[in-house]
Order: sequence, then structure tokens, then C-alpha cells
Amino acid sequence: MKKQPKQDVVTFKADKILLESLDAIPNRSEFIRNAILAALDNSCPFCQGTGILSPHQKKNWLEIMKTHSIEKCDDCDSIIISCSKNKKEMV
Repeated sequence: MKKQPKQDVVTFKADKILLESLDAIPNRSEFIRNAILAALDNSCPFCQGTGILSPHQKKNWLEIMKTHSIEKCDDCDSIIISCSKNKKEMV
């Protein structure tokens, strides 16, 4: 029989409203694990989910923005990074 890898326990603080919401979920541990994995999978690759750029990242970002722009997608209304070079080639 294959031995399951050891799992660690992680705790966090939660206010009363969050606790009450979690009480309604049948398998809280699975829900929290899935929510954390989804958040990690969907975090910004540039700032890694912090929402803040380091001075070095900011310098790189400003360099990227010389040839790119931030726009709203006409199809899905998502915010996208568009390459200015591609637009010049299409004109």
C-alpha cells in the first residue's frame, strides 16, 4: 500500500462573518484548499499576487509599456495587454 504524503496544518484568523459562512460548507478544508489553489493559479505572474511591484519589476514594467498598452477586450470586456507592434503591422 502506497503511503500518503504527510499533510501540514495551516491556521489563519477569520472574522465572525467569514466563520459563519464557512460553517455552511460541508467540507471546509477541501473548500479552503481549492480556493487557495485557484487564487495561486490565477495570481499575476508579474507581481505574484501582491499587487505591488518592486523597483526592479517597475523598471521592467515601464520598459514593457513602451511597446504595449493596457486595453479592454472588445469581445469579453477583460483587461488585456496589447502589443503595439502588432497593431502597427495590421495598419
